[in-house]
Amino acid sequence: MSDIAIRVENLSKRYRIGQRERYYALRDVLARPLVGLGSSVLGFGSWISRVLGLKPSTPNPQHPTLNAQHPTPNTYIWALKDVSFEVRQGEVIGIIGRNGAGKTTLLKILARITKPTKGYAEVRGRVGSLLEVGVGFHPELTGRENIYLSGAILGMTRGEIEQKFDEIVAFSGVEQFLDTPLKHYSVGMQMRLAFAVAAHLEPEILLVDEVLAVGDLEFQKKCLGKMEEVSRGGRTVLFVSHQMNQIRRLCERVIWLDGGQIVQEGPKAKVVAAYEAAMNSWKHQLELDVHRGIDPKVKACFLGWEIVEPKGPEPHILTTLGPVTIKFYLWAREELGPCHHGIVLYDAEGRKIWGWCIDGLRIPAGYSTLVYRFPIFPVCPGSYSWLLTLFDLTSLIDRWYAVPEFIVATEDYQHRMDEWRGILNLPSEFEILTSPPTPSHSRGLQT
Repeated sequence: MSDIAIRVENLSKRYRIGQRERYYALRDVLARPLVGLGSSVLGFGSWISRVLGLKPSTPNPQHPTLNAQHPTPNTYIWALKDVSFEVRQGEVIGIIGRNGAGKTTLLKILARITKPTKGYAEVRGRVGSLLEVGVGFHPELTGRENIYLSGAILGMTRGEIEQKFDEIVAFSGVEQFLDTPLKHYSVGMQMRLAFAVAAHLEPEILLVDEVLAVGDLEFQKKCLGKMEEVSRGGRTVLFVSHQMNQIRRLCERVIWLDGGQIVQEGPKAKVVAAYEAAMNSWKHQLELDVHRGIDPKVKACFLGWEIVEPKGPEPHILTTLGPVTIKFYLWAREELGPCHHGIVLYDAEGRKIWGWCIDGLRIPAGYSTLVYRFPIFPVCPGSYSWLLTLFDLTSLIDRWYAVPEFIVATEDYQHRMDEWRGILNLPSEFEILTSPPTPSHSRGLQT
């Protein structure tokens, strides 16, 4: 018997940009037979249409119907194009690439949510998917009721849910609010409960799409630990993430997608290194985003980053505390503004170390360089990641997890025991004085 869990052959998926099908609510479907039945009886069909609020389906000139015989040029985009690979049972495969590379589309096809345009995907075994946390949740139902509802939608039987109910509740940490309607939960509580339900599926194949960043730091660690437990249990996992430290930690083999095609596939160290090196080249990234036309509607995108001061052999490794100058490269199709730009620095555990933003920013057409100068950079040695965003007045323009990761390799000025280490890496001088303290600093002691 073959040990192949997933076989993908020449898989392709095409979307039409800006097109929209006629939307039918449940009342439309239920009323349609009545409308047809009464259409010839004294205008009865028209009366039903007016009562139920049904409107005739008329094409929108801004959004031509999907069955148009002559689609306008450049309305199609290939989210996937001739993708082929195999995954053996028990393998943990990472899927990496920039936003829009086709990662989520691939997982949706494997989960049978989306049909491919061409090619096929053969999946052997029960599939569980963590593509969107919160699938099937209803705000009016309690947390307890939503566990049963979401679990059923995700493919669990009532017996499986009851067997794992206590584990799910304990993992989510919402025991106190279990019988409270979900609409009164915070966003973080809803996300924790949703992940807890999905993470306790027991499929043979698990598809995970960038969901390990939910909740606070403690819960993120629990999520990552759960994924490691799943991978050690011999189940096949396809894991999509922008966080290269998570990919390195969980995965054995990596598939790099770009423009809907496989750029490279192989051992994680080799592929992740090639991906980070390529993403660092802003000329290469410009070619991908613009000349190859991944998304012709992109207004602007971040291209790369580097440390320019102090200058070292590696542009993404910091070896001194400061001063530090870092440049982020941006390309804009046209002049933009006013814009909102934000930046956040995360450590390897997902904690926010520093964040900053500016409003009213004007971006010229073409290339721009965003320069950040820090008089001192006192963070602990380790790996970090930048998140950069750019908004205009109406929408998000680009959201970029900068690659490669930012490596701080400065001298360590921290406690030697991990439990006493902090976030800052501050050098200090220490000495012992023999003079007695002044009364104001003696904590009430008599000398």
